[in-house]
Amino acid sequence: MRIKVQRDRCTGCRLCLQICTVEHFREMNPKKSALRIEAKFPEPGRYRPFVCTQCGECEKVCPEKAISRAETGAFLVDRGKCNNCGDCIPACPVGVIFQHPDHGFVIICDFCMMCTELGSTGALKKWDRKPRGAEEA
Repeated sequence: MRIKVQRDRCTGCRLCLQICTVEHFREMNPKKSALRIEAKFPEPGRYRPFVCTQCGECEKVCPEKAISRAETGAFLVDRGKCNNCGDCIPACPVGVIFQHPDHGFVIICDFCMMCTELGSTGALKKWDRKPRGAEEA
């Protein structure tokens, strides 16, 4: 299961950012969200959501081997192994891996799918497609 982005449906409300941080950190702090929204100005009302594409580039560059693919197909951060070096951040082609000073690990989407379930515009949807590199069962 992956997240499909339908950019034409994004209103820029940023509800998905709030859902993400409430789900994972029990607080509303969009700076801790594992996705991002880019406003496309000067065109009013155009927004581009970005989510993890499961490309695996973060796993390749992690010196601590703290990022690995889970059984669900999502790349996850082992918070105990992550030294928060940030090597994975520039490796992410869509810019959705973050550091936050409150945490000693990088923040990456774990594909909990809450943004697809609680989002109101349909800009983020569940997509039943195997991630790149995932083995067939």
